[in-house]
Amino acid sequence: MPTARKPSAKPSGKTSAKARLQQTRLWLMYPPRLIQRPVIWELGRKFKVKTNVRQASVTDEIGVVCLELDGERAEIKRAIQWLEKLGISVEPVEINVIES
Repeated sequence: MPTARKPSAKPSGKTSAKARLQQTRLWLMYPPRLIQRPVIWELGRKFKVKTNVRQASVTDEIGVVCLELDGERAEIKRAIQWLEKLGISVEPVEINVIES
């Protein structure tokens, strides 16, 4: 009688797509020179990330946006570097215990 083979315990070396995906919430602080520029639209076109504005406050002096990004970790990292290169301050959002 043939014996059943055990499934291999070795990882295949391939990372599943879900494992690489993440969601990140960021505070963006725009300098006055960038307030009129459609930066979030550009971000969505330039990088493979999904954007969701969670909160925003814009005056003539400053723009503050809480932005949620969904996508692969490496792509989110590239998007953040691009924002910082433009002169936008990027900080992670501290998750509210009540909200989570």
